[in-house]
Amino acid sequence: MQVVDPHIHLWDLRTHRYPWLEKPGVSFVGDARELQHDYLLEHLLTDAQDVEVLKVVHVEANHDPADPVEETRWLQRIADTDGSHGMPNAIVAGIDLAAPDAPAVLEAHASFANTRGVRQILNVHREKLFDYVGRHFMREPVWQERFALLRRYGLSFDLQVYPSQMDEAAALARAHPDTQFVLNHAGMFVDRDSVAGYRAWRDGLHVLAACPNVAVKISGLAMFDHDWTVESLRPYVLATLDAFGVERAMFASNFPVDRLFGSYSALWHAYAAIVAGASDTERSALFRHNAERTYRI
Repeated sequence: MQVVDPHIHLWDLRTHRYPWLEKPGVSFVGDARELQHDYLLEHLLTDAQDVEVLKVVHVEANHDPADPVEETRWLQRIADTDGSHGMPNAIVAGIDLAAPDAPAVLEAHASFANTRGVRQILNVHREKLFDYVGRHFMREPVWQERFALLRRYGLSFDLQVYPSQMDEAAALARAHPDTQFVLNHAGMFVDRDSVAGYRAWRDGLHVLAACPNVAVKISGLAMFDHDWTVESLRPYVLATLDAFGVERAMFASNFPVDRLFGSYSALWHAYAAIVAGASDTERSALFRHNAERTYRI
């Protein structure tokens, strides 16, 4: 099996600072204490086993917020090293668009050859267990104003929100039609204990999919289904494909986070089993070509 993996994370605890890994704890996405070790490109490729990884997209790993550009600098050095095959082929850099230095940070990120986009985690939830940032950035005028700078540098935006935020996210996408948005982790359907929660996720996917500049990564499902099987993942994969179509969806590993709940090979083969009835062209799009097109690699 050949894949282009559009959502991986690397970290080097010896040379870089990741505050969330300094005193890791247990949360709804798993036991971060099991991630408190270096995870480098060679570890990912070893984890791949029988999966041939052609290209990867690195998404910011919550690096030291005092120096987000250092993560991009480090990743570019890796990509430029002989034997790396150009990996990570694309970098989605970390940014806080509300920070005073955001314009300078964006310019610095954009100066690296493999930078293709940025991500700022926006997840807000009424329950503290699920709340990442405790702040509705999309409602802040300064944040909105800074967001417009992405177009200047031709950067995409990896969108990480919950279903309850999808209407606001769609409004943001409509306001910036020239910016490519990529919804992370199939919309992070966390409210799974009610019909209303399912409807919010399903309807939110369709609201976002109505924006032609929004694509989706089918990834991170194991964070919400620790004992997943092919059949338990199937309805979420198919509902996401129903909303976005094969043309704007891509499978991704979210490794090493999803490594807490299964192997790299098992995850990719599960995706393959779910879409076994698709055409060769459709499977190529989901496993390789859509990621290449979206991240220009």
